Amino acid sequence: MPDTQLLETRPGGTEATSFDAIVIGAGIAGLYQLHRLRGLGLSVRAFETGTGVGGTWYWNRYPGARFDSESYTYGYSFDDGLLQDWNWSEHFAPQAETLRYLNHVADRFDLRRDIRFSSRVTMARWEEARRRWDIALEDGARFDCRFLVTALGPLSAATLPRIPGTEDFSGQSFHTHDWPHEEVDLAGKRIAVIGTGATGVQVIQTIAPIAGQLTVFQRTPNWCTPLHNRPIGAEEQACIKAGYPAMFELLRRTPGCYIHNTDPRGTFEVTEEEREAFWERLYAEPGFSIWMANFRDMLTDPGANALFSDFVARKIRQRVRDPKVAEMLIPKCHGFGTRRVPQETHYYEAFNLPHVRLVDIKATPIERVTERGIRTGAEDLEFDVIIYATGFDAVTGAFDRVDFQGIGGLSLKEKWDAGVRTYLGLMSQGFPNMLTIVGPHNASTRCNIPRCIEQNVEWITALMRHVQAHGITRFETTPEAEAEWSRHVEELASGMLYTLVDSWMTGVNRNVEGREGRRILQYQGGAPAYRERCDAVATAGYEGMVLSR
Repeated sequence: MPDTQLLETRPGGTEATSFDAIVIGAGIAGLYQLHRLRGLGLSVRAFETGTGVGGTWYWNRYPGARFDSESYTYGYSFDDGLLQDWNWSEHFAPQAETLRYLNHVADRFDLRRDIRFSSRVTMARWEEARRRWDIALEDGARFDCRFLVTALGPLSAATLPRIPGTEDFSGQSFHTHDWPHEEVDLAGKRIAVIGTGATGVQVIQTIAPIAGQLTVFQRTPNWCTPLHNRPIGAEEQACIKAGYPAMFELLRRTPGCYIHNTDPRGTFEVTEEEREAFWERLYAEPGFSIWMANFRDMLTDPGANALFSDFVARKIRQRVRDPKVAEMLIPKCHGFGTRRVPQETHYYEAFNLPHVRLVDIKATPIERVTERGIRTGAEDLEFDVIIYATGFDAVTGAFDRVDFQGIGGLSLKEKWDAGVRTYLGLMSQGFPNMLTIVGPHNASTRCNIPRCIEQNVEWITALMRHVQAHGITRFETTPEAEAEWSRHVEELASGMLYTLVDSWMTGVNRNVEGREGRRILQYQGGAPAYRERCDAVATAGYEGMVLSR
């Protein structure tokens, strides 16, 4: 149901168009940033493409969508009353529950009155003479503001595969990101799923038991490990709530803001028996423990990574009955953890069902989508439903869909296409008064994201408080500070095995022209070091920035 518009109006009933700050997006980041800027007494408007709040959790309604971070570590930490009043039903909550939570937050803090829904921003242009941003919406409406904050989300620009004929199919077809709001009946249907990334895994394991026939088209298999989800009982709920202060302090200290911390030992510093026992324990633990709490060298030492990858491969072979199918599901081109690790519940067992088939599209490419289904190099297959779990143009893709024009008409897309450059992952030289929550080179893109979002938002809020107090009307990073930070990000990534792999984490998406090459998009120093650096910049009077009245 669309949210009620309760927008600020001018005398006479016309909509206000000029604000101190504008926030693009009303997901986790946009909601919190709106709340904090309003707390400074600024006039703020948030623009949201959807008809409701929630961002990722508004759009991604596909079957099986849920957290892979523990629910209670994912919610906002800034308000104790909110923490105590909300009960998470499972350790890894499903999409619908998370969306209810974010709607609850919007209601609790009366945020909707400053959000304009069904409002896609198409252009943001800096006007140097006025020191303001001119904002255009898809419906033709225009607004302006002194300060612009983007809360676009790193995985929000969905991409369909570059396969001919996608418009020809006469049945139902959806990208998982654009799943219909109304219920989709999949029971007994002939279903194709294209893609076996994290989203594809959740969809496949959920619909396999109810599908009449399920055909999975896989380009690249992924290392998947058990989620081990379970309900949260009343006694455990009370313990979680009592333990929030200690838990959030732990999350501030761990590299990815998860409750899991890297094991300080190296893979080869223990005996083979100790190693196997440790890995068996990790495999039986819930969530990202197996990725985030593994040996310290697992993501940097090829030998250590190969050893653990072999351990997970053995698990896959044990769970999938058909040896040929098992080998198809074991990655051969990347090691464990060098891509984001999909968390699964009986995913591998889905391929033991007689009506589930796996097709390797590297060996048998899809030639086109037809009116009745999909044609490969070997056969024509008929389907009732096609599900595209083909991912996103990650991190920078959402920025590319807005025409950001900086000083002298400088295009952000063109600047970043030539090589991503930022300062702290929060701003880019040539784009004054613009701040990017969860932008490239930001710790948030490799993080339990709400924890790093809160850090971004609170740093931005402190900057806004500073400019208010000192009458600042313009700020911008220097070219030197931007170059130094970008070098620093590149240096931190050197030696990380993930940089040798094509994935959204390295900015590769073969469904998008120009996204075939790898790029360093993530800050790899860990959230505590990132927070320390951001705090040091602020303490030094916003070192690396030029602030003017």
